[in-house]
Amino acid sequence: MTSPSLDAVVPADQGVDRIALRAQAEVALRALVGRDDATLREDQWVAVEALVADRRRALVVQRTGWGKSAVYFVATALLRSGAAGGPPSGPTVIISPLLALMRNQVAAAARAGIRAETINSANVTDWDGVHTRVAAGEVDVLLVSPERLNNPGFRDEVLPRLAADAGLVVIDEAHCISDWGHDFRPDYRRIRTLLTDLPDGIPVLATTATANARVTADVAEQLAVTGRRTGSASGSGLEDVLLLRGALDRKSLHLSVALLPDTSAQLAWLAHNIPRIDGSGIVYCLTVAAAQQVTEHLRGVGLDVRAYTGQTDPAEREAAEADLLANRVKALVATSALGMGFDKGDLAFVVHLGAPPSPIAYYQQVGRAGRATERAEVVLLPGREDHAIWDYFASMAFPPQVEVRAALAALAAHGTLSTAALETHVSLRRNRLELMLKVLDVDGAVHRVTGGWQATGEPWQYDADRYERVAAARRAEQQSMVDYVRGDGCRMAFLRRALDDPELERPGGDAWRCGRCDRCGGASAGAVPDAREVEAARERLAVPGLEVTTRSMWPTGMATLGVDLRGRIAAAESASTGRAVARLDGIGWGGLLRDLFTPTIDQRPLVDELPAALRQPVLDVLAAWKPMPAPAGIVVVESATRPGLVRHLAEGVARQLGVPVVGAVRPGAGSAPGRHDVNSAQRLAGVTQRLELDLSPAAAAGLPGRSVVLVDDRTDSGWTLTVAARLLRHAGASAVHPFVLGVG
Repeated sequence: MTSPSLDAVVPADQGVDRIALRAQAEVALRALVGRDDATLREDQWVAVEALVADRRRALVVQRTGWGKSAVYFVATALLRSGAAGGPPSGPTVIISPLLALMRNQVAAAARAGIRAETINSANVTDWDGVHTRVAAGEVDVLLVSPERLNNPGFRDEVLPRLAADAGLVVIDEAHCISDWGHDFRPDYRRIRTLLTDLPDGIPVLATTATANARVTADVAEQLAVTGRRTGSASGSGLEDVLLLRGALDRKSLHLSVALLPDTSAQLAWLAHNIPRIDGSGIVYCLTVAAAQQVTEHLRGVGLDVRAYTGQTDPAEREAAEADLLANRVKALVATSALGMGFDKGDLAFVVHLGAPPSPIAYYQQVGRAGRATERAEVVLLPGREDHAIWDYFASMAFPPQVEVRAALAALAAHGTLSTAALETHVSLRRNRLELMLKVLDVDGAVHRVTGGWQATGEPWQYDADRYERVAAARRAEQQSMVDYVRGDGCRMAFLRRALDDPELERPGGDAWRCGRCDRCGGASAGAVPDAREVEAARERLAVPGLEVTTRSMWPTGMATLGVDLRGRIAAAESASTGRAVARLDGIGWGGLLRDLFTPTIDQRPLVDELPAALRQPVLDVLAAWKPMPAPAGIVVVESATRPGLVRHLAEGVARQLGVPVVGAVRPGAGSAPGRHDVNSAQRLAGVTQRLELDLSPAAAAGLPGRSVVLVDDRTDSGWTLTVAARLLRHAGASAVHPFVLGVG
């Protein structure tokens, strides 16, 4: 098949034989699903007809499992074959957010004889070949990650050709277009520009299962934006956007909530109940650390599970998906990295250890279960640390105006700067800085180019009202999730109302009950683990200790900040691998550490010595740790905010190891406490300018050729330990072994 010229892309003839077209659509559907009795539902046909016969823009908001992908694959088959009259259309371009979703879509397309290819971060070496096959008309469907839209080469060279030649543009998980969506991604906002530049007659389909009325209206407005029809990017035609919004009830889902006293009881619940559920499923956790720890715990009690997070290697992710699809594992223990688009029809359960920050996010994740089964168990185990985790992710919101203006000023003054170089001019951490730059790029204030970023010089206003509206919406969603947990009404009705299900707005809808959840009498939250099981979980959870490593490279551009450090950190200046009790974002000891490091309202420390509950974990880590060469002394990193705690910890470590405290790394006279909410370069600059090594004359004389343990209360960026170790190595220490309570 070959792509048509731009002149051939015109609105379809309104005299299309729609009866014949539907018959061809049914044939395409049967090939897709592999069943001779498959037929399109009426609402699916309405969407296909709008795209193929009328070349319209459509927004389909339907529950998971409704068959949204069938709409665009059937439409693709018809458009590529020229079924609606005229020459065959060009390839369908699907903007798809996750690799798991892409893999499932490629497999589904192949079943229908549709040739699909992907361009994403996991197949960089294939991109040139994919582009060649697209140009040769050998690709029917091209799946593109939204992040590709921000790549300069793709955006400026490849995307315009795709937009001109596409037969259909599909925006999957389209709620991400909206600022009000629960998964705000700046890369998705660039789709508005893509839609503006599309030639007339190219149909557009946006799909999502998780959008309330406000998000739906916002996405529809984005779809209505055109450029060529009105001569203006502000031209709209909301009446031209077909909206198909259906009921969100899922009859297979049995929703329940289990309120358990602590993490040990939650782990005992998982170990007791998951083996008793027929089939395989997903256990969702809120953080990477929690997913890894839960995986280790469940494997330790004999369950065959795998971790699946954003830090999992792409090849391992694909293997884990395949194992779950084939029921070779009981469960994947996952973060939200396993979410949109993962398609396993017989998924028997979804359990959440910790509540997602909104009912919309929760509905999207539980929608993975029971798509082709009569019953699936959906259980929420809310945790006491949920609010703290929500607050952390909320802290990644758009930065204050002063930070944004500093970045724009630096780009205006210095021209093209890489993200790393820009860090030396602002205090934002890398991930937050990158998100801000993407937003500014979409807003037209900066432009991403090869080698970094440039200011465009275009006027730009800080839209504080918009950012606050988004933040307020997030806070309201969090409260709604709390209400879901505590409420005494029907669970499914609550979720449907949170997503503004139109069916519940009809007469009598307020009385609807699912009859299946724990509030309606149709489900229970599993068996409550007994005291023996909880104690066994607590013992496993109580095993502390993880490795701590310091930094291996100095950030680029440090000379800009007056710091003469560059390149790889020399081995002669580095620390050895150390130890910590736990991660702050983990489960078990992580909860105690989070409490320990939470300041009071007036910022005074809560404690002036190591809490009794953490003393045995410290002793256990020290007993299991054999630093070599054996340390001859302890050096404490003094703290401006928790001086008593760190000193008490260092003295306890010294007693346990049988060596003296020989000195300290402390802030210089008159230096202010260092900021932790800044990027890597700024953090390093602050640390190097503040810290000094203070050893007694005897200790200084005896240090050369000997090893020490470097004690601090916590590490996050790693720069304090890295710089302190460098000071000690310069003073002659043969090895520096870091020891901290918490990481993160």
